[in-house]
Amino acid sequence: MNTHHPIAIVGAGLGGLTLARVLHTRGIEAVVFDLEAGRRARTQGGMLDIHTYNGQVALRSAGLYDGFRALVHTGGEATRVVDKRATLHWEEADDGSGDRPEVDRGQLRDLLLDSLPETTVRWGHKVTAARSLGDGRHEVTFADGTAHTTDLLIGADGAWSRIRPLVSDARPAYTGISFIETNLLDAAARHPDSLAVVGDGALFALAEGKGFFAHHQTDGSLHIYTALRVAEDWLDAIDFSDTEAAKAAVLAQFDGWDDSLTALLATSDTALVPRKINNLPIGHRWDRVPGTTLLGDAAHVMSPFAGEGANLAMLDGAELGEALAEHEGDTEKALAVYEEALFRRSKEKARESADGLELCFGQDPIDELISIFSAVREDTD
Repeated sequence: MNTHHPIAIVGAGLGGLTLARVLHTRGIEAVVFDLEAGRRARTQGGMLDIHTYNGQVALRSAGLYDGFRALVHTGGEATRVVDKRATLHWEEADDGSGDRPEVDRGQLRDLLLDSLPETTVRWGHKVTAARSLGDGRHEVTFADGTAHTTDLLIGADGAWSRIRPLVSDARPAYTGISFIETNLLDAAARHPDSLAVVGDGALFALAEGKGFFAHHQTDGSLHIYTALRVAEDWLDAIDFSDTEAAKAAVLAQFDGWDDSLTALLATSDTALVPRKINNLPIGHRWDRVPGTTLLGDAAHVMSPFAGEGANLAMLDGAELGEALAEHEGDTEKALAVYEEALFRRSKEKARESADGLELCFGQDPIDELISIFSAVREDTD
């Protein structure tokens, strides 16, 4: 016999958890299904800058703003921009007045998880199928053979969402940019030269359609993305199970770059993780489908070059939760109100992300970045 849940959220990322938390504070029960075995099944990535106009709005709605402020990485908004020779072109310290404080993604996720009843998240539930039962009801089937029905199904399950096909035929497409993710652990003791290049916050090292993005983490490590504009199948030709051979293959693309920059990859303490950067079409939207909707990357996955993905996911979750509470008893009205705002803001931010990608990997990325950072400084002065 299938178990029935009035509201089922697929995906225990930041967006899905924010939705569950906002509903919980409004006295509305929801269950969250996630494919991972538990909250510690994998690392959660690097630092996030949480913006005043979306991510922080969501945390206030969830009643977690003070908890978020306690997690802020002091000094994390510091920024350095260098060229391929590691020549410094821009540096800005974090004086505490910025509006994009940095937090560790994993710590922020823990804040959300700890704010929910223990039974809210059902771990080890990998979705294999989802289908409409009519009248707005849906059935979700999991890899273990179990199935659950729901009156409202929300896809918060990321770029390759198993729920998205219920509302849209769109699939993410390759942006032309690939990342290789690495970490340098205990940087002060083990990698002082790399720490000196990165500084207290973020490093941007860009030239010739490639570069390094790095951030100083709260645990003292450096989290690094080596980025290249390459063909979609370029990463597939590299055997990443052979770490040293993979390093050599990637570093061959950085001939002439300063040793202090290539060391960010060459001296990695962890396995190299390849990531192809994909996005949905700018302006992705769908017609209203009774009893289901999407949020976060499931709705609008975009490149990371505007820093909006996690912030939008949390705002999506908060606004959907608020709409469901405000229009309790009229789910379709709530979803229509939510989606109208979702489509508008995600289109705007997807365009910003696409423009940011072209800026970082186009001509004169250093000058373009400095121009943007200077404008931001002027706006906050």
